[in-house]
Amino acid sequence: MAYDAVLLVSFGGPERPEDVLPFLTNVTRGRGVPPERLAEVAEHYQHFGGVSPINQQNRELLAALRGEFAEHGLDLPLYWGNRNWHPMLADTVAQMRDDGIRSALAFVTSAYGGYSSCRQYQEDLALARSAVGSTAPVIDKLRQFWDHPGFVRPHADAVRDALATLGPTGPDTTRLVFTAHSVPTSMAATAGPEGGRYEAQLRETAALVAAAAGTDLPYDLVWQSRSGPPQVPWLAPDINDHLAALAADGIGKVVVSPIGFVSDHLEVVWDLDTEAADTAKRLGLDYVRAATPGTDPRFVTMIRELVEERLTPAGAGVAADRCRLGTLPAWDFCPAGCCVPARRR
Repeated sequence: MAYDAVLLVSFGGPERPEDVLPFLTNVTRGRGVPPERLAEVAEHYQHFGGVSPINQQNRELLAALRGEFAEHGLDLPLYWGNRNWHPMLADTVAQMRDDGIRSALAFVTSAYGGYSSCRQYQEDLALARSAVGSTAPVIDKLRQFWDHPGFVRPHADAVRDALATLGPTGPDTTRLVFTAHSVPTSMAATAGPEGGRYEAQLRETAALVAAAAGTDLPYDLVWQSRSGPPQVPWLAPDINDHLAALAADGIGKVVVSPIGFVSDHLEVVWDLDTEAADTAKRLGLDYVRAATPGTDPRFVTMIRELVEERLTPAGAGVAADRCRLGTLPAWDFCPAGCCVPARRR
């Protein structure tokens, strides 16, 4: 298929204090999140003036992509739409239609498979197109990129830089901890035809980042940012519980690498830079949080390369021959029924 635009699709976030609760209502609609949990999370945003960093980070990424596309002769206009806050996807798709766009490639700011990290974005794109109507452009999502060198290597360099700030380290004193957003265990167990895609991809990314960072320190994959009813099991352990366990085992230095994220948005600057950092301080741990890719030139180049993959005739098939470091299965187009949690079947 010929494509005539690229759409950046992201989570979205409030940019004024009065936007916080409406935004959170959009995020949690239909999930049974208790009102007291919403109020607690709203307070996290108010700690930063009611503004999430994510929209500005997406503006910066768009600017970097425009420069990257121009430098490499990729003559495709760039658009931006969010799942949960302005600019909303339906409004952006309507603008694309008005601009005469017929078919577009969507880059989603989530590297992994799974329902909330991939399938839900596909559903949101379908809903946006439905809202616009029969004249809406066709929109195809680019493949997952958990093992692309443009994602792995910026994370690895950030880990190396963070370790360098800790002075002498060793396996008996120092631990590398990778984090990602927790999800319900029922969702994680059914994240693909073969099951468990989200966690499996994260574990592969953790191994790739540790190897690329050149460290032989032991490492763990743990979870953060859980929400939802307390009686529903989610992936564990939580980062704060894990820090306590490490301190009890005599570990004194910890580097936390948020491989589940592409930029330093609120779930990084609050859950890791505030809550987890406070936990580490209370436990007497030397704690450093490694950076995310953000607008690292390698990450920006990766997005261009993902677009170019799909502009070639070979881009319609299995992505086994693409620029990858891992060995887990990858697809340009997700199989039907992929990553639909059991509760939705």
